[in-house]
Amino acid sequence: MSKINVYNAKGEATGEVEIADERLVLDRGGQPVKDVVTATLNARRAGTASTLGKGEVAGSNRKPWKQKGTGRARAGLRQSPVWRGGGVAMGPKPRDYGVKVNRKVAQLAFRHALSEQIRSDKVLVVESFDVADGRTRLMAGLLKQLGAEGRTLIVTGTAAPDVERAARNLPKVVVVTADNLDVYSLVAPRRIVVARDAWDKLVARMGTTEEQA
Repeated sequence: MSKINVYNAKGEATGEVEIADERLVLDRGGQPVKDVVTATLNARRAGTASTLGKGEVAGSNRKPWKQKGTGRARAGLRQSPVWRGGGVAMGPKPRDYGVKVNRKVAQLAFRHALSEQIRSDKVLVVESFDVADGRTRLMAGLLKQLGAEGRTLIVTGTAAPDVERAARNLPKVVVVTADNLDVYSLVAPRRIVVARDAWDKLVARMGTTEEQA
């Protein structure tokens, strides 16, 4: 049974929550995590890079000069890739970098990533966020009290406009709901601050070993 510290809105320790060991996955899942992170980063690529080949560059098909007798190298057209302003040989074209990931692989990756953060004591639970009117000063003070400075992920149970407003001016602090939390967001932060109502949702998403079999 793994234990995670619980804090109140002032950053004071108030107790612990437990998570059954059978929900944690530490002996496998490293490769799925890599695959899912790669797929996530690929999905963010625009894939809009585009160049013109020699057949797409505007211009005449007329030879710049006659084939022989000038002393120059032979030239067929001004759109040649070897000429300045010509086409690009084998240049990039718009493409989709998306990679498909099996659903069970994605589930295993999520469980492994969260399990690693729990094992490393990087996860803590907060009963509530007392950030009236979304004041950044209050959020910064709470995170400092929790020792969650630097790259920090805040997980809320539902959309929390005040929390998002309070954290948006803090560098390297990201706010996400438990339902939208992905593997890439899990592996990047140094600390993960989870709201009490979000914790139950994360545990439910973890499932059990029997459910994943």
